This record gives sequence, C-alpha cells and structure tokens, in this order.
Amino acid sequence: MKKRRLMLGFIVALVLGVVLSRQLPLFGDNSPRPNEATKTTKMINTPTRIGPVADVNDELANALRGRLAYEPSLIIKNSDGRVVWDMDQYSFLANPAPDTAHPLLWNQAQLNSIDGLFKVTDRIYQVRGYDLATISFIQGDTGWIVIDPLTATETAKAALDFVNKNLGQRPVVAVIHTHSHADHFQGVRGVASEADIASGKIRIIAPQNFLQEATEENVIMGNVMARRADYMYGSFLPRGPKGQIDGGLGKYVAAGTASISPPTDEIITTGQKMTIDGIDIVFQMTPGTEAPAEMTFYFPQFRALCMAELACPLLHNLLTLRGAKVRDGLAWSNYINEAIDLFGAQTDVLFGSHNWPRWGTDNINGFLKKQRDLYKYINDQAIRLANEGYNMDEISEMFQLPDSLSKEFYTQGFYGSVSHDVKAVYQRYIGWFDGNPAHLHPLPPVEAGQKYVEFMGGADAVLQKARQSYDKGEYRWVAMVVNHLVFADPNNQAAKELLASAYDQLGYQSESASWRNLYLSGAKELREGVSKTTPRGTGTDMLTNLSLDSIFQYFAVHLNGPKAGAKSITINFNFTDTSQKYVLWLENAVLHSQSDKQSGTADLTLIMTRVTFNKLLLGQATFADLVKSGDIIAIGRISALPELIALMDQFDPYFNIVTP
Repeated sequence: MKKRRLMLGFIVALVLGVVLSRQLPLFGDNSPRPNEATKTTKMINTPTRIGPVADVNDELANALRGRLAYEPSLIIKNSDGRVVWDMDQYSFLANPAPDTAHPLLWNQAQLNSIDGLFKVTDRIYQVRGYDLATISFIQGDTGWIVIDPLTATETAKAALDFVNKNLGQRPVVAVIHTHSHADHFQGVRGVASEADIASGKIRIIAPQNFLQEATEENVIMGNVMARRADYMYGSFLPRGPKGQIDGGLGKYVAAGTASISPPTDEIITTGQKMTIDGIDIVFQMTPGTEAPAEMTFYFPQFRALCMAELACPLLHNLLTLRGAKVRDGLAWSNYINEAIDLFGAQTDVLFGSHNWPRWGTDNINGFLKKQRDLYKYINDQAIRLANEGYNMDEISEMFQLPDSLSKEFYTQGFYGSVSHDVKAVYQRYIGWFDGNPAHLHPLPPVEAGQKYVEFMGGADAVLQKARQSYDKGEYRWVAMVVNHLVFADPNNQAAKELLASAYDQLGYQSESASWRNLYLSGAKELREGVSKTTPRGTGTDMLTNLSLDSIFQYFAVHLNGPKAGAKSITINFNFTDTSQKYVLWLENAVLHSQSDKQSGTADLTLIMTRVTFNKLLLGQATFADLVKSGDIIAIGRISALPELIALMDQFDPYFNIVTP
C-alpha cells in the first residue's frame, strides 16, 4: 500500500510544473570548475565586436527612476528557515563585465539587480528584485490592488510587507493576474488569505480561461518542462561571472511555496470596464500571445498602461526553451498595435510584469511600435524565407533584424533570441520536418553517435580533431561532433570535458540569459552528473484547483501502454459534493475518461467527495484507510484501482539531458 500511496501522491510534485525552481547549490570545494574565457571568446565579447547599440544609460535611468527604498541585504526565507530568495549573491555584478559574459547581458543583469520599492506615478508603485517577475501595487481609496503576486508566497508577502512599511499599512482589496504563467500568480496566498477571498474582502481578477490555463499548461508535459526549466533558468548553477548572472526578465525564479486562488471576477472582452476601490480600469484581452490567457489594462485616472508581458524591454520568446506550445508572433504584434490605438495617445506611463517602466507619451508609443514591429518582422520574414525553400536552421543562420529594430537596447535578445524565435515561426506554420528525406527518419542519438564515431576513425581520432577545432574557436562544431562521442560512450571523461569546455565558451558568448544558462548547465552536468539533492518548491493549490478532466488526462499520459497490453479495467467515480460523475476505462492500452456518465458493468464504483479525492492524490491518506473510514464507498472489485495505478509510470524529474 505504501507504493500505491506514493503512486497516487506523486502527482502533486509534478503538476506544480516548470516554474518551481530549486534552491540554489554552490560549487563544493572539490567540484570541477568552468574554464576561463578563451582568446576567441574574449574577442567575441568585446564591445567593438558586438557593434553599436543604444546607450544602456537610458534604461538605467528608467530602472532607477522613482526608487523610494531598498533593503541593504535582501534574503527571504520560508517558515523552515530555508532561503527562497537571495539578492545578496549578485553583489559581483557591481564589477565591470568580465570576459566570461556577454557585455550587454551583463548590463541587463546589472539593471535587473536594482531592487526595492519604486513610485511609478501617482498611486502606482512597484516592488522589483523580489522574484523573477515584478509585483505592482495600486493605491485605492481604502487599500491595495495588487498586480501579479510573484511565484512564491514568501516573496509576495515580503514585497507587501515592504510596501506597508514604507507607505503605510493598507489592506489588500483586490489581486489582478495579468496572465496564466506561474511567476505571476503562485504567490497569491502571500498577499490574500483564503478567508478574505471567501468573505469577499479581496477580489481575484483574471482573464478568461485563466484557471484552466494556469493549472493545465505545465501539467501534461510538466515533468519535462520542469527539467528543462532548470537548464533555462540556471537553477543548479552557482551565481558568479562564470555561472548564472541573470534570467533576462529578472534574476531567477523564487524557490518557495506555490499557491493559486480561483478568480472571483473574469475579464472576457476588450473594452470591459471595472471600478475597484475607486480605481477605474479598462481591459484589453490578448489571448494566445505570450500566454494562452493574458490581458493588458489601462488606468484612465493616472494615464497609465499595464502591458503585462507583451512589451518587456527585450526580445521575448515565441517558443520558450523550457518547452511549451508555440506562441503566435503575428497575434502578439497585432495586440500591441491594438493597445496603441486604444490607449497610446492617452498614456503617460507604461509598466508591465517584468523589468522597469517607461514614461512620456511619445517615448512610450515609439517603444510600443518597435516592439510591435519586432514580432511582426520575425513572423513575416521567417515565413518569406521558408517559402523560398530555406529550412529553419538556414533561416536562423541568415536572419537579421533591420538596424531600426536591432540597435535599441530594449530589443536585444536577453531572454528570447532571433535565432530560436524564427525557428518557432517555422515550427508553428510548417512543423519539425524540413522536407529533406534524410531528416525524415534519422537514427536516434546513441546509435547515430556510435556510427559517427566509427566513421570518423574512433574516439581518439574524434577527440584529436575536435581539440584542434576547439583551439581554432569552432565551439559550435566541437559541440556537434563531441556530442556524438558522448552519446556513443558516456563514460569517456575526456569527451565529456571537451564538450563541457565548448559549452563554457558558448555560454560566455551568449547574449540571451536563457542560452547562457542552458550551455553552462549542460557543462556542469557533464562534469558533475545530475544534481538530485535540492528541493522543488511546495504547494498543493494547483492540484486542488485542477479540473477533473485534466486530472484524468494526466493519469492517461502516465499509463504505460505496453505494460497495460490487453488489460481491461472500468471504474466509475461519483463526487457527491460537486455532483460530478466520471467513468474511467482502460481499453486497447488507452485510458479514457468521460464526464456525466457511469458504466453499468464497471469493475469498481467509487463514491466520495472531491476533498477526499484530493487527499488521495496528495498522498495524505491511503486508499485502504479512506475505504475503511467510510470516506470512500467502494462497490465492486476493490483491487481494480490499485491494479490501474500499478500500470502508471512515475516520471523521473532528473532525467539525463546531455548524456544518454
């Protein structure tokens, strides 16, 4: 029964998804160290080699403007004393850019290190540097309207406490979630208690389909997304000039407690208006852009526009490297244009969900137009080149933005990149196959690696030639070639070290924080193996608010089809408190579910409340104990549920990436 309890309980760790960062490790005294920057990398990272870009001082002025207070030491801990947020570890960014970092990314990392409480305009404030995202506070007639309460309850609470300490104590009267990504809602219980929400003291306002998208996006593919997010955000990297320096949109993702509260108010249409605690708000719906459920909104009393995550001072992702559905660059551009038409002439200040605001009507509209054109140019020109017969790798290599878009500091690829964004456009419209039959059915990595190494004369010959290429600064080629050797022979330490060395240099050269973190994370795991010691964030709200449709589909993708074989199992679920009925059946090695239906020939019928079902999923009680206590009424063959659970895989959250 212990094993079955774990099998049912493991869902909670996975549904929390990609955004749950681990506590950050540091190199031990005996841990292998990354390399120094090579001569080639030093040359590539010189400002003259990078070329002219608009002065960072304009962004520095924006990042500093309105700063009212900051903590000299900013370390936030959870109730157990574990550090969930630490800005002190970035003190090294006070130094000039080293050879081991792209100088523009270093500048962005410095800007993202300016933390504290900021006055945006009359009655609008932000706390920045307390998480990956930015949390905003609107001063209503009686209390605070909170926009985007961060990733963790601990960081959100610390931000609210800091605001009240410096601006005077006020209750929270409403929380607005701009979109369905977890760094903008998981800290909600740090600013709004369940009791206050239930009593109506605090309203939760979100775009249509927010709860569904927030709970589902990282559920079905949650395990692989979370693992890849560790690479993208550098979760296991030490902080320092040779390690993680930034996340592009902010420093990193807080490793605290996750929560979610269902919206009390849902925004459905563009132009919808609402008055909250004396503050008028006009909403714009922007679904299917940076997030599946997203919205922007305008404050006419303050001539202030919140653009959520559609207009950050950088190039964003059309396909996030952690993995997700491809985003629609054309829709993204069109919604920015709509925002200009709706609000541009009446806007004096623009702020968002990351980084820092902008001021001045003309300046704001110029910024929005270039952000609009940035995504449309990438979309349109990638499609043009695809229609001319180029594949996505060729398009990525040849693609360049026009000077009018590429020379602004706020259009640089600190998070997304032109390279992988144009690949995203290609994937969105055409898919992974480029039409070349050689790419239709290639060998898998291990078998291909073995063949490549054999064709190239064996491991020693590959290493000898690869070292020569490394000495020439051909790090991309070294990575391609030596990766074959590592997959052919993962115990070849010389190959792993050479591949790690190539990743070091590629990471140092990367303008994108995501690229840097991916390369350096790969190098670290090649040298040290996969770290399995640091904890994920914690929280159960995501599971308890997940729809039953999503939970049963989550079961379905865990079913081991070959193991299920010809087995046939049917189970009815009857939830008495929600009046929901489901039938779950295994047939032809496929697990199906259907709502509002019961089978007359089911192996087992289970009658319970959703609350009891949640306890079962969370591992808070065993199936046998709940049946014994009467919390679950089981009619039929009681072994049917354990038999079905035994057919489900439990995913390894630390699967290999850079080795087989």
